[in-house]
Amino acid sequence: MALQSLDIKRVSATTTPPPGVREPVTGTVAKLIDVTKCIGCKACQTACMEWNDLRDEVGVNVGVLDNPPDMTEHSWTVMRFSEYENPDGNLEWLIRKDGCMHCEDPGCLKACPSPGAIVQYNNGIVDFHEENCIGCGYCVTGCPFDVPRISKKDNKAYKCTLCSDRVAVGQEPACVKTCPTGAIVFGTKEDMKEHAAERIVDLKERGFDKAGLYDPPGVGGTHVMYVLHHADKPSLYHGLPDNPRISPLVGLWKGAAKPLALAGIALTALAGFFHYIKVGPNEVSAEDEAAEREETNAARRGAQLPAPPGSNITSQDLPP
Repeated sequence: MALQSLDIKRVSATTTPPPGVREPVTGTVAKLIDVTKCIGCKACQTACMEWNDLRDEVGVNVGVLDNPPDMTEHSWTVMRFSEYENPDGNLEWLIRKDGCMHCEDPGCLKACPSPGAIVQYNNGIVDFHEENCIGCGYCVTGCPFDVPRISKKDNKAYKCTLCSDRVAVGQEPACVKTCPTGAIVFGTKEDMKEHAAERIVDLKERGFDKAGLYDPPGVGGTHVMYVLHHADKPSLYHGLPDNPRISPLVGLWKGAAKPLALAGIALTALAGFFHYIKVGPNEVSAEDEAAEREETNAARRGAQLPAPPGSNITSQDLPP
């Protein structure tokens, strides 16, 4: 007898809890990335590709460890490597896992003109539904973190989904599952904040006085947060925005500009209607028709003139 996965209570030869006995995370969820524990192994990058069945082009980057060099429609998360010389003159190696931040106030969703292409679940995850995407790219403009990528193949937008399919059945995201150092953890947002607070206290005791939590208020907070040892300068971590905010143009074109544009279109249509009622349809006068016929006949006569004897000029070389 075939059983649904949620009906399974036990599974042989594995210690992984089956879906039926997992306790799903309720409320708003969050992924916490502790950059001080990250070793840049890219296991999270590989796990993301494996779970989502993604394959990017194999490339070679000389002199850097970033590979691929940037996010694509096939690489939803990438590792960012930065060198930083601190005030003491020591070189620090700053590593950051980059991907969608799952903003509480998502600019991509606000900018999107296609119904149902971008959704935000009650748990805070922002997800793309590619079947409703029209490929306009407005989500790219609306995102203060420059995350969505438009596919050159199907012209659809793609990004990290925070493994919404796994979270729905009580599992943690694939990147969290595979991280060998525990740099990525997952749970409710409140639990992740408490976890971060404990880690920040530990870092400050170790001499990182500027350690802190990256949860930018400009986008209402995020459901992917960072523990940074240089929280006063997030941009040190390969351009992480210091104070990300949604562009005012997003609110303008979806707000005040939208009714104004519709009003302009309506007025143009109304003016055209009254012009048609008063003047009538556009008609060509007899004089214009006669002039056009004369030009056509002259062109035909010019094309039919014979070339002088011994000349290589053809009728096609003559002006109309």
